Amino acid sequence: MRVLLLAHAFNSLTQRLWVDLAAEGHDVSLELDIADAVTIEAVALFEPHVVVASFLKRAIPEAVWRRVPCLVVHPGPPGDRGPSSLDWAILEGAREWGVTVLQANEVMDGGPLWASRTFPMREATKSSLYRNEVTEAAASAVREALTKLEAEERPLTQDEAVVRARPPMRQAQRRIDWERDDTEAVLRKVRASDSSPGVLDEAHDVHWFRGFRAGVDGAGAPGALLGRDERGALLRKTRDGAVWLTHAQPTKAPVDAPEARPFKRPSAEVVRAELPLVPDATRRDIVATDVGAVTLLRFDFSNGAMSTADCVSLRDAFIEATRRPSRVIVLLGGADFWSNGIHLNAIEAASSPADESMRNIEAMDELCRAVIECTSHLTIAAIQGNAGAGGCFLALAADEVVARRSVILNPHYKNMGNLYGSEYWTYLLPKRVGEAEAKALTQGRLPLGADEAQRRRLVDVTFDGTPTEFVARVTEHARELAESPDFATRLELKRARRVDDEAKKPLASYREAELKRMHLNFYGFDPSYHVARYHFVHRLPHAWTPLHLARHRSDAWKRQQKLVTRDR
Repeated sequence: MRVLLLAHAFNSLTQRLWVDLAAEGHDVSLELDIADAVTIEAVALFEPHVVVASFLKRAIPEAVWRRVPCLVVHPGPPGDRGPSSLDWAILEGAREWGVTVLQANEVMDGGPLWASRTFPMREATKSSLYRNEVTEAAASAVREALTKLEAEERPLTQDEAVVRARPPMRQAQRRIDWERDDTEAVLRKVRASDSSPGVLDEAHDVHWFRGFRAGVDGAGAPGALLGRDERGALLRKTRDGAVWLTHAQPTKAPVDAPEARPFKRPSAEVVRAELPLVPDATRRDIVATDVGAVTLLRFDFSNGAMSTADCVSLRDAFIEATRRPSRVIVLLGGADFWSNGIHLNAIEAASSPADESMRNIEAMDELCRAVIECTSHLTIAAIQGNAGAGGCFLALAADEVVARRSVILNPHYKNMGNLYGSEYWTYLLPKRVGEAEAKALTQGRLPLGADEAQRRRLVDVTFDGTPTEFVARVTEHARELAESPDFATRLELKRARRVDDEAKKPLASYREAELKRMHLNFYGFDPSYHVARYHFVHRLPHAWTPLHLARHRSDAWKRQQKLVTRDR
Protein backbone atom coordinates (compact mmCIF):
# COMPACT_ATOMS: atom_id res chain seq x y z
CA MET A 1 0.00 0.00 0.00
CA ARG A 2 1.00 3.61 -0.43
CA VAL A 3 1.08 4.96 3.16
CA LEU A 4 1.41 8.64 4.03
CA LEU A 5 2.53 9.22 7.61
CA LEU A 6 1.19 12.48 9.04
CA ALA A 7 2.84 13.71 12.23
CA HIS A 8 3.62 16.83 14.22
CA ALA A 9 7.25 15.65 14.43
CA PHE A 10 9.31 12.67 13.30
CA ASN A 11 9.27 11.23 16.82
CA SER A 12 10.15 7.76 18.07
CA LEU A 13 6.75 6.24 17.28
CA THR A 14 6.63 7.75 13.79
CA GLN A 15 10.16 6.48 13.09
CA ARG A 16 9.16 3.00 14.28
CA LEU A 17 6.15 2.99 11.95
CA TRP A 18 8.32 4.21 9.06
CA VAL A 19 10.77 1.36 9.64
CA ASP A 20 8.15 -1.36 10.17
CA LEU A 21 5.90 -0.42 7.26
CA ALA A 22 8.79 -0.03 4.82
CA ALA A 23 10.11 -3.45 5.93
CA GLU A 24 6.72 -4.96 5.10
CA GLY A 25 6.88 -3.63 1.57
CA HIS A 26 4.65 -0.58 1.86
CA ASP A 27 5.55 2.61 -0.04
CA VAL A 28 5.99 5.07 2.82
CA SER A 29 6.32 8.85 2.80
CA LEU A 30 5.93 11.48 5.53
CA GLU A 31 4.40 14.92 5.75
CA LEU A 32 4.83 17.00 8.87
CA ASP A 33 1.59 18.57 10.07
CA ILE A 34 2.47 22.17 9.30
CA ALA A 35 -0.79 23.52 7.85
CA ASP A 36 -4.03 22.17 6.39
CA ALA A 37 -3.08 23.35 2.91
CA VAL A 38 0.24 21.50 3.11
CA THR A 39 -1.46 18.26 4.18
CA ILE A 40 -4.05 18.55 1.41
CA GLU A 41 -1.28 19.12 -1.13
CA ALA A 42 0.68 16.11 0.16
CA VAL A 43 -2.33 13.85 -0.33
CA ALA A 44 -2.81 15.18 -3.85
CA LEU A 45 0.86 14.56 -4.69
CA PHE A 46 1.28 11.13 -3.12
CA GLU A 47 -2.26 9.79 -3.69
CA PRO A 48 -1.96 7.43 -0.71
CA HIS A 49 -4.19 4.44 -0.11
CA VAL A 50 -4.22 5.45 3.56
CA VAL A 51 -2.98 8.21 5.85
CA VAL A 52 -1.59 7.09 9.22
CA ALA A 53 -1.60 9.92 11.78
CA SER A 54 0.89 8.76 14.38
CA PHE A 55 1.41 11.93 16.42
CA LEU A 56 -0.81 14.98 15.94
CA LYS A 57 -1.71 18.02 18.02
CA ARG A 58 -4.75 19.04 15.97
CA ALA A 59 -7.47 17.60 13.78
CA ILE A 60 -6.93 16.23 10.27
CA PRO A 61 -8.55 18.49 7.63
CA GLU A 62 -12.01 17.34 6.57
CA ALA A 63 -10.95 17.62 2.93
CA VAL A 64 -8.39 14.88 3.65
CA TRP A 65 -10.33 12.38 5.77
CA ARG A 66 -13.29 12.50 3.36
CA ARG A 67 -10.97 11.76 0.42
CA VAL A 68 -8.82 8.95 1.86
CA PRO A 69 -9.05 6.68 4.96
CA CYS A 70 -7.12 8.32 7.81
CA LEU A 71 -6.04 6.10 10.69
CA VAL A 72 -5.36 7.97 13.92
CA VAL A 73 -3.12 6.41 16.59
CA HIS A 74 -4.58 7.32 20.00
CA PRO A 75 -2.56 6.48 23.16
CA GLY A 76 -5.58 5.24 25.09
CA PRO A 77 -7.88 2.19 25.20
CA PRO A 78 -11.20 1.96 23.30
CA GLY A 79 -13.59 4.66 24.46
CA ASP A 80 -10.89 6.99 25.75
CA ARG A 81 -10.96 10.43 24.16
CA GLY A 82 -8.93 13.57 24.65
CA PRO A 83 -5.43 14.97 24.10
CA SER A 84 -3.99 14.10 27.55
CA SER A 85 -4.79 10.41 27.58
CA LEU A 86 -1.50 9.06 28.91
CA ASP A 87 -1.14 11.99 31.33
CA TRP A 88 -4.44 11.13 33.02
CA ALA A 89 -3.59 7.42 33.12
CA ILE A 90 -0.35 8.10 35.00
CA LEU A 91 -1.84 10.69 37.33
CA GLU A 92 -4.76 8.43 38.27
CA GLY A 93 -2.55 5.38 38.76
CA ALA A 94 -4.11 3.21 36.03
CA ARG A 95 -2.87 -0.38 36.17
CA GLU A 96 -3.57 -1.08 32.52
CA TRP A 97 -3.70 1.18 29.50
CA GLY A 98 -3.77 0.82 25.76
CA VAL A 99 -3.61 2.14 22.22
CA THR A 100 -6.40 2.39 19.67
CA VAL A 101 -6.28 2.94 15.92
CA LEU A 102 -9.33 4.92 14.84
CA GLN A 103 -10.57 6.22 11.52
CA ALA A 104 -10.78 10.01 11.49
CA ASN A 105 -14.18 11.65 11.15
CA GLU A 106 -15.92 14.76 12.40
CA VAL A 107 -15.66 13.65 16.07
CA MET A 108 -12.20 13.93 17.64
CA ASP A 109 -11.15 10.37 18.63
CA GLY A 110 -14.71 9.31 17.87
CA GLY A 111 -14.31 7.49 14.58
CA PRO A 112 -14.78 3.74 13.99
CA LEU A 113 -12.26 1.38 15.56
CA TRP A 114 -9.79 -0.60 13.43
CA ALA A 115 -7.54 -2.15 16.08
CA SER A 116 -6.52 -1.85 19.73
CA ARG A 117 -3.95 -3.19 22.16
CA THR A 118 -3.58 -3.10 25.95
CA PHE A 119 -0.51 -3.21 28.16
CA PRO A 120 0.25 -3.17 31.92
CA MET A 121 1.39 0.17 33.26
CA ARG A 122 4.64 0.56 35.19
CA GLU A 123 6.10 3.33 37.32
CA ALA A 124 7.73 5.44 34.63
CA THR A 125 7.62 8.82 32.97
CA LYS A 126 5.14 9.56 30.22
CA SER A 127 7.95 9.71 27.66
CA SER A 128 9.35 6.32 28.72
CA LEU A 129 5.93 4.66 28.52
CA TYR A 130 5.41 6.29 25.13
CA ARG A 131 8.75 5.11 23.72
CA ASN A 132 8.26 1.55 24.94
CA GLU A 133 4.76 0.23 25.72
CA VAL A 134 2.82 2.72 23.60
CA THR A 135 5.15 2.37 20.63
CA GLU A 136 5.08 -1.44 20.75
CA ALA A 137 1.30 -1.51 21.03
CA ALA A 138 0.83 1.10 18.30
CA ALA A 139 3.15 -0.65 15.85
CA SER A 140 1.23 -3.90 16.30
CA ALA A 141 -2.20 -2.24 16.08
CA VAL A 142 -1.31 -0.24 12.95
CA ARG A 143 -0.12 -3.40 11.19
CA GLU A 144 -3.44 -5.08 12.04
CA ALA A 145 -5.42 -2.07 10.85
CA LEU A 146 -3.61 -1.93 7.51
CA THR A 147 -4.10 -5.66 7.00
CA LYS A 148 -7.85 -5.26 7.58
CA LEU A 149 -8.01 -2.21 5.33
CA GLU A 150 -6.17 -4.03 2.57
CA ALA A 151 -8.59 -6.95 2.90
CA GLU A 152 -11.49 -4.47 2.60
CA GLU A 153 -12.81 -5.30 6.05
CA ARG A 154 -14.93 -2.74 7.86
CA PRO A 155 -14.04 -1.09 11.18
CA LEU A 156 -16.17 -1.40 14.31
CA THR A 157 -18.40 1.42 15.49
CA GLN A 158 -17.30 2.67 18.89
CA ASP A 159 -19.48 1.64 21.82
CA GLU A 160 -20.77 4.94 23.14
CA ALA A 161 -21.52 3.28 26.47
CA VAL A 162 -17.80 3.03 27.26
CA VAL A 163 -16.77 6.44 25.91
CA ARG A 164 -14.90 8.59 28.38
CA ALA A 165 -13.99 11.99 26.98
CA ARG A 166 -11.59 13.96 29.14
CA PRO A 167 -10.36 17.51 28.73
CA PRO A 168 -6.73 18.50 28.30
CA MET A 169 -4.85 18.22 31.59
CA ARG A 170 -4.12 21.73 32.85
CA GLN A 171 -1.50 22.94 35.31
CA ALA A 172 -4.20 23.06 37.98
CA GLN A 173 -4.32 19.24 37.91
CA ARG A 174 -0.53 18.93 37.71
CA ARG A 175 0.24 21.37 40.52
CA ILE A 176 2.08 19.85 43.48
CA ASP A 177 0.73 20.61 46.95
CA TRP A 178 3.88 20.00 48.96
CA GLU A 179 2.01 20.14 52.26
CA ARG A 180 -0.57 17.49 51.31
CA ASP A 181 0.87 15.38 48.48
CA ASP A 182 2.91 12.37 49.53
CA THR A 183 5.98 11.23 47.59
CA GLU A 184 3.98 8.94 45.32
CA ALA A 185 1.57 11.71 44.36
CA VAL A 186 4.46 14.09 43.64
CA LEU A 187 6.13 11.54 41.38
CA ARG A 188 2.91 10.76 39.52
CA LYS A 189 2.45 14.45 38.70
CA VAL A 190 6.03 14.86 37.51
CA ARG A 191 5.93 11.63 35.48
CA ALA A 192 2.62 12.61 33.88
CA SER A 193 4.14 15.90 32.74
CA ASP A 194 7.35 14.59 31.20
CA SER A 195 8.51 15.53 28.59
CA SER A 196 5.84 18.18 28.10
CA PRO A 197 4.57 20.47 29.54
CA GLY A 198 6.36 19.94 32.88
CA VAL A 199 4.97 20.81 36.32
CA LEU A 200 4.66 24.54 36.89
CA ASP A 201 6.21 25.82 40.11
CA GLU A 202 5.39 29.51 40.50
CA ALA A 203 7.51 29.82 43.65
CA HIS A 204 10.68 29.11 41.65
CA ASP A 205 9.43 30.28 38.22
CA VAL A 206 10.15 26.92 36.58
CA HIS A 207 8.58 23.84 35.10
CA TRP A 208 9.93 20.62 36.64
CA PHE A 209 10.82 17.52 34.59
CA ARG A 210 11.91 14.03 35.64
CA GLY A 211 11.61 13.05 39.25
CA PHE A 212 12.95 10.10 41.25
CA ARG A 213 12.28 8.80 44.72
CA ALA A 214 15.23 9.75 46.88
CA GLY A 215 17.18 7.17 48.84
CA VAL A 216 17.99 9.82 51.44
CA ASP A 217 15.84 12.04 53.61
CA GLY A 218 16.47 15.16 55.61
CA ALA A 219 15.03 17.69 57.97
CA GLY A 220 12.93 20.50 56.59
CA ALA A 221 9.41 21.60 55.79
CA PRO A 222 7.60 19.94 52.88
CA GLY A 223 8.65 21.68 49.68
CA ALA A 224 12.02 22.80 51.03
CA LEU A 225 15.12 22.30 48.88
CA LEU A 226 17.54 20.13 50.84
CA GLY A 227 20.53 19.74 48.55
CA ARG A 228 21.88 18.91 45.13
CA ASP A 229 23.78 16.02 43.57
CA GLU A 230 26.84 16.02 41.33
CA ARG A 231 24.71 15.95 38.15
CA GLY A 232 22.62 19.01 39.00
CA ALA A 233 19.49 17.40 40.40
CA LEU A 234 17.81 19.05 43.39
CA LEU A 235 16.65 17.18 46.50
CA ARG A 236 13.25 18.38 47.68
CA LYS A 237 11.37 17.45 50.84
CA THR A 238 7.94 15.83 50.52
CA ARG A 239 5.34 15.21 53.19
CA ASP A 240 6.68 11.70 53.83
CA GLY A 241 10.16 11.63 52.29
CA ALA A 242 12.05 13.34 49.49
CA VAL A 243 12.40 13.36 45.70
CA TRP A 244 15.12 14.27 43.23
CA LEU A 245 14.02 16.75 40.56
CA THR A 246 16.57 16.42 37.77
CA HIS A 247 15.58 18.98 35.15
CA ALA A 248 13.84 22.35 35.03
CA GLN A 249 12.89 24.97 32.48
CA PRO A 250 12.52 28.63 33.41
CA THR A 251 9.08 30.11 32.82
CA LYS A 252 10.59 33.30 31.42
CA ALA A 253 13.81 34.72 30.05
CA PRO A 254 16.40 36.15 32.48
CA VAL A 255 16.28 39.88 33.14
CA ASP A 256 19.75 40.41 31.64
CA ALA A 257 18.77 38.60 28.40
CA PRO A 258 15.09 39.31 27.73
CA GLU A 259 15.35 38.04 24.14
CA ALA A 260 16.52 34.57 25.24
CA ARG A 261 14.17 31.62 24.96
CA PRO A 262 14.05 29.39 28.08
CA PHE A 263 14.85 25.71 27.62
CA LYS A 264 15.33 22.62 29.75
CA ARG A 265 18.53 22.21 31.78
CA PRO A 266 19.71 20.45 34.97
CA SER A 267 17.70 21.82 37.88
CA ALA A 268 20.63 23.30 39.80
CA GLU A 269 21.57 25.41 36.76
CA VAL A 270 18.08 26.92 36.67
CA VAL A 271 17.26 27.26 40.37
CA ARG A 272 20.45 28.71 41.74
CA ALA A 273 20.73 28.29 45.49
CA GLU A 274 23.46 27.60 48.01
CA LEU A 275 22.76 23.94 48.71
CA PRO A 276 24.97 21.15 50.08
CA LEU A 277 26.11 18.26 47.92
CA VAL A 278 24.09 15.19 48.93
CA PRO A 279 25.37 11.80 47.73
CA ASP A 280 22.65 9.24 47.03
CA ALA A 281 23.35 5.78 45.63
CA THR A 282 19.89 5.69 44.03
CA ARG A 283 20.83 8.70 41.87
CA ARG A 284 23.99 7.22 40.35
CA ASP A 285 23.68 7.30 36.56
CA ILE A 286 26.75 5.13 35.99
CA VAL A 287 26.97 1.84 37.88
CA ALA A 288 29.31 -1.13 37.36
CA THR A 289 28.35 -4.56 38.68
CA ASP A 290 30.00 -7.94 38.20
CA VAL A 291 28.06 -11.04 37.23
CA GLY A 292 30.63 -13.80 37.29
CA ALA A 293 33.23 -12.99 34.63
CA VAL A 294 31.05 -10.22 33.17
CA THR A 295 31.08 -6.54 34.17
CA LEU A 296 27.82 -4.73 33.42
CA LEU A 297 28.61 -1.02 33.04
CA ARG A 298 25.18 0.64 33.19
CA PHE A 299 24.70 4.25 32.15
CA ASP A 300 21.49 6.18 31.63
CA PHE A 301 21.60 9.81 30.56
CA SER A 302 18.45 11.89 30.11
CA ASN A 303 17.25 11.64 26.48
CA GLY A 304 20.53 9.95 25.63
CA ALA A 305 22.38 13.27 25.62
CA MET A 306 25.96 13.09 26.90
CA SER A 307 27.57 16.28 28.17
CA THR A 308 31.31 16.80 28.47
CA ALA A 309 31.13 15.76 32.13
CA ASP A 310 29.03 12.67 31.26
CA CYS A 311 31.59 11.54 28.70
CA VAL A 312 34.46 12.02 31.13
CA SER A 313 32.61 10.14 33.89
CA LEU A 314 31.74 7.22 31.63
CA ARG A 315 35.29 7.04 30.26
CA ASP A 316 36.67 6.96 33.81
CA ALA A 317 34.15 4.30 34.80
CA PHE A 318 35.06 2.21 31.75
CA ILE A 319 38.79 2.45 32.49
CA GLU A 320 38.08 1.43 36.08
CA ALA A 321 36.06 -1.53 34.77
CA THR A 322 39.06 -2.69 32.72
CA ARG A 323 40.95 -3.12 36.00
CA ARG A 324 38.43 -5.67 37.26
CA PRO A 325 39.19 -9.39 37.03
CA SER A 326 36.25 -9.94 34.65
CA ARG A 327 36.67 -10.98 31.02
CA VAL A 328 33.81 -9.18 29.23
CA ILE A 329 32.54 -5.63 29.73
CA VAL A 330 28.98 -4.89 28.66
CA LEU A 331 28.25 -1.22 27.96
CA LEU A 332 24.59 -1.15 28.90
CA GLY A 333 22.75 2.07 28.09
CA GLY A 334 19.31 3.02 29.34
CA ALA A 335 15.98 1.42 28.44
CA ASP A 336 14.85 4.55 26.58
CA PHE A 337 18.13 5.56 24.96
CA TRP A 338 21.56 4.05 24.49
CA SER A 339 23.10 7.39 23.51
CA ASN A 340 22.35 10.25 21.15
CA GLY A 341 25.82 11.75 21.22
CA ILE A 342 26.80 15.21 22.39
CA HIS A 343 24.50 17.21 24.70
CA LEU A 344 22.91 19.96 22.59
CA ASN A 345 21.08 21.60 25.51
CA ALA A 346 24.28 21.87 27.55
CA ILE A 347 26.02 23.30 24.52
CA GLU A 348 23.24 25.84 23.95
CA ALA A 349 23.50 26.95 27.60
CA ALA A 350 27.27 27.56 27.41
CA SER A 351 28.75 31.04 27.16
CA SER A 352 30.40 29.89 23.93
CA PRO A 353 28.41 27.11 22.24
CA ALA A 354 31.20 26.63 19.70
CA ASP A 355 33.81 26.10 22.43
CA GLU A 356 31.53 23.77 24.38
CA SER A 357 30.74 21.82 21.21
CA MET A 358 34.44 21.19 20.73
CA ARG A 359 34.98 20.26 24.39
CA ASN A 360 32.03 17.88 24.23
CA ILE A 361 33.13 16.10 21.06
CA GLU A 362 36.72 15.84 22.33
CA ALA A 363 35.42 14.18 25.52
CA MET A 364 33.23 11.86 23.44
CA ASP A 365 36.25 10.92 21.35
CA GLU A 366 38.25 10.14 24.48
CA LEU A 367 35.50 7.78 25.62
CA CYS A 368 35.44 6.06 22.23
CA ARG A 369 39.23 5.77 22.19
CA ALA A 370 39.21 4.09 25.60
CA VAL A 371 36.79 1.45 24.31
CA ILE A 372 38.60 0.95 20.99
CA GLU A 373 41.99 0.56 22.67
CA CYS A 374 40.81 -1.79 25.41
CA THR A 375 42.79 -5.03 25.05
CA SER A 376 42.22 -6.47 28.52
CA HIS A 377 38.58 -7.44 27.90
CA LEU A 378 36.18 -8.23 25.12
CA THR A 379 33.51 -5.53 24.96
CA ILE A 380 29.82 -5.59 24.05
CA ALA A 381 27.63 -2.56 23.31
CA ALA A 382 24.15 -3.58 24.50
CA ILE A 383 21.59 -1.27 22.88
CA GLN A 384 18.30 -1.67 24.73
CA GLY A 385 17.06 1.86 23.88
CA ASN A 386 17.16 4.00 20.75
CA ALA A 387 20.47 5.45 19.54
CA GLY A 388 21.37 8.28 17.21
CA ALA A 389 24.25 10.25 15.74
CA GLY A 390 27.44 9.89 17.80
CA GLY A 391 25.73 7.38 20.06
CA CYS A 392 25.56 4.88 17.18
CA PHE A 393 29.26 5.20 16.52
CA LEU A 394 30.12 4.96 20.20
CA ALA A 395 28.47 1.53 20.07
CA LEU A 396 30.67 0.54 17.12
CA ALA A 397 33.74 1.12 19.29
CA ALA A 398 32.89 -2.14 21.09
CA ASP A 399 33.90 -5.55 19.77
CA GLU A 400 30.30 -6.67 19.41
CA VAL A 401 27.02 -4.76 19.07
CA VAL A 402 23.86 -6.37 20.45
CA ALA A 403 20.50 -4.60 20.03
CA ARG A 404 16.95 -5.09 21.23
CA ARG A 405 14.89 -5.85 18.15
CA SER A 406 12.47 -2.97 18.71
CA VAL A 407 15.07 -0.18 18.89
CA ILE A 408 15.53 2.51 16.24
CA LEU A 409 19.00 3.63 15.13
CA ASN A 410 19.90 6.85 13.33
CA PRO A 411 23.56 6.39 12.27
CA HIS A 412 24.06 9.83 10.74
CA TYR A 413 24.75 13.45 11.69
CA LYS A 414 23.58 15.50 8.70
CA ASN A 415 20.16 16.34 10.14
CA MET A 416 21.94 18.54 12.69
CA GLY A 417 22.94 21.23 10.21
CA ASN A 418 25.19 18.98 8.07
CA LEU A 419 27.36 18.14 11.07
CA TYR A 420 30.30 16.00 9.98
CA GLY A 421 30.66 13.95 13.15
CA SER A 422 33.58 12.37 14.95
CA GLU A 423 33.72 9.43 17.43
CA TYR A 424 36.20 7.79 15.02
CA TRP A 425 33.34 6.94 12.67
CA THR A 426 35.59 7.21 9.62
CA TYR A 427 37.58 4.30 11.11
CA LEU A 428 34.80 2.26 12.73
CA LEU A 429 32.04 2.38 10.13
CA PRO A 430 33.88 1.50 6.88
CA LYS A 431 35.73 -1.27 8.72
CA ARG A 432 32.36 -2.85 9.51
CA VAL A 433 30.27 -2.18 6.42
CA GLY A 434 32.61 -1.01 3.64
CA GLU A 435 33.12 2.44 2.14
CA ALA A 436 30.05 2.42 -0.13
CA GLU A 437 27.68 1.32 2.60
CA ALA A 438 29.22 3.80 5.06
CA LYS A 439 28.47 6.61 2.62
CA ALA A 440 24.92 5.36 2.06
CA LEU A 441 24.20 5.20 5.80
CA THR A 442 25.61 8.60 6.71
CA GLN A 443 24.15 10.40 3.70
CA GLY A 444 20.77 8.66 3.76
CA ARG A 445 19.60 10.29 7.01
CA LEU A 446 16.91 7.64 7.56
CA PRO A 447 16.13 5.57 10.67
CA LEU A 448 16.97 1.87 10.79
CA GLY A 449 15.30 -0.90 12.71
CA ALA A 450 17.54 -3.41 14.47
CA ASP A 451 16.88 -6.14 11.89
CA GLU A 452 17.89 -3.90 8.99
CA ALA A 453 20.89 -2.69 10.98
CA GLN A 454 21.93 -6.32 11.41
CA ARG A 455 21.54 -6.99 7.69
CA ARG A 456 23.69 -3.94 6.98
CA ARG A 457 26.27 -5.14 9.57
CA LEU A 458 25.90 -2.27 12.00
CA VAL A 459 24.58 -4.76 14.56
CA ASP A 460 25.88 -8.28 15.21
CA VAL A 461 23.10 -9.84 17.33
CA THR A 462 19.45 -8.93 18.05
CA PHE A 463 17.23 -10.12 20.88
CA ASP A 464 13.47 -9.80 21.32
CA GLY A 465 11.74 -8.83 24.54
CA THR A 466 11.24 -6.05 27.01
CA PRO A 467 14.23 -4.09 28.31
CA THR A 468 14.33 -6.34 31.39
CA GLU A 469 14.28 -9.50 29.26
CA PHE A 470 16.90 -8.01 26.96
CA VAL A 471 19.29 -7.32 29.83
CA ALA A 472 18.92 -10.92 31.03
CA ARG A 473 19.66 -12.31 27.56
CA VAL A 474 22.62 -10.00 27.01
CA THR A 475 24.07 -10.96 30.39
CA GLU A 476 23.78 -14.65 29.53
CA HIS A 477 25.26 -14.01 26.08
CA ALA A 478 28.22 -12.20 27.64
CA ARG A 479 28.68 -14.97 30.21
CA GLU A 480 28.84 -17.58 27.44
CA LEU A 481 31.42 -15.45 25.63
CA ALA A 482 33.51 -15.08 28.78
CA GLU A 483 33.42 -18.83 29.43
CA SER A 484 33.94 -19.96 25.83
CA PRO A 485 37.01 -22.21 25.24
CA ASP A 486 38.33 -19.85 22.56
CA PHE A 487 38.12 -16.70 24.70
CA ALA A 488 41.90 -16.33 24.94
CA THR A 489 42.23 -16.77 21.18
CA ARG A 490 39.60 -14.11 20.52
CA LEU A 491 41.28 -11.67 22.85
CA GLU A 492 44.67 -12.26 21.23
CA LEU A 493 43.18 -11.75 17.74
CA LYS A 494 41.65 -8.49 18.95
CA ARG A 495 45.03 -7.28 20.19
CA ALA A 496 46.71 -8.24 16.92
CA ARG A 497 44.07 -6.44 14.83
CA ARG A 498 44.46 -3.28 16.88
CA VAL A 499 48.25 -3.32 16.42
CA ASP A 500 47.83 -3.94 12.68
CA ASP A 501 45.22 -1.19 12.26
CA GLU A 502 47.34 1.28 14.21
CA ALA A 503 50.34 0.51 12.01
CA LYS A 504 48.32 1.12 8.83
CA LYS A 505 46.79 4.37 10.05
CA PRO A 506 46.90 5.64 13.63
CA LEU A 507 43.65 6.45 15.43
CA ALA A 508 45.00 9.95 15.96
CA SER A 509 44.94 10.52 12.18
CA TYR A 510 41.25 9.65 11.92
CA ARG A 511 40.45 11.89 14.85
CA GLU A 512 42.48 14.80 13.54
CA ALA A 513 40.72 14.68 10.15
CA GLU A 514 37.28 14.41 11.73
CA LEU A 515 37.86 17.27 14.15
CA LYS A 516 39.17 19.45 11.35
CA ARG A 517 35.77 19.10 9.67
CA MET A 518 33.98 19.58 12.99
CA HIS A 519 35.96 22.78 13.59
CA LEU A 520 34.41 24.16 10.40
CA ASN A 521 30.94 23.19 11.67
CA PHE A 522 31.56 24.92 14.99
CA TYR A 523 33.63 27.95 13.94
CA GLY A 524 33.25 28.27 10.16
CA PHE A 525 31.23 30.71 8.09
CA ASP A 526 28.31 28.29 7.59
CA PRO A 527 26.02 28.63 10.67
CA SER A 528 23.84 25.61 9.77
CA TYR A 529 24.84 23.57 12.83
CA HIS A 530 24.17 26.43 15.25
CA VAL A 531 20.82 27.20 13.62
CA ALA A 532 19.76 23.54 13.64
CA ARG A 533 20.83 23.13 17.27
CA TYR A 534 18.87 26.25 18.29
CA HIS A 535 15.75 24.94 16.54
CA PHE A 536 16.18 21.52 18.18
CA VAL A 537 16.78 22.79 21.71
CA HIS A 538 13.91 25.27 21.61
CA ARG A 539 11.58 22.85 19.82
CA LEU A 540 10.70 25.34 17.14
CA PRO A 541 8.05 24.09 14.70
CA HIS A 542 9.14 22.91 11.27
CA ALA A 543 8.57 25.21 8.32
CA TRP A 544 8.71 22.31 5.84
CA THR A 545 9.23 18.56 5.69
CA PRO A 546 12.75 17.45 4.67
CA LEU A 547 12.74 15.86 1.22
CA HIS A 548 14.37 12.64 2.39
CA LEU A 549 11.17 12.07 4.39
CA ALA A 550 8.63 13.78 2.11
CA ARG A 551 9.50 11.46 -0.76
CA HIS A 552 6.38 12.53 -2.65
CA ARG A 553 7.92 16.02 -2.98
CA SER A 554 11.34 14.92 -4.24
CA ASP A 555 12.24 15.13 -7.90
CA ALA A 556 13.62 11.58 -7.82
CA TRP A 557 10.28 10.18 -6.64
CA LYS A 558 8.35 12.18 -9.23
CA ARG A 559 10.61 10.88 -11.99
CA GLN A 560 10.12 7.33 -10.74
CA GLN A 561 6.36 7.73 -10.84
CA LYS A 562 6.51 8.98 -14.42
CA LEU A 563 8.53 5.91 -15.41
CA VAL A 564 6.05 3.58 -13.69
CA THR A 565 3.12 5.30 -15.44
CA ARG A 566 4.89 5.10 -18.81
CA ASP A 567 5.67 1.38 -18.38
CA ARG A 568 2.04 0.68 -17.56
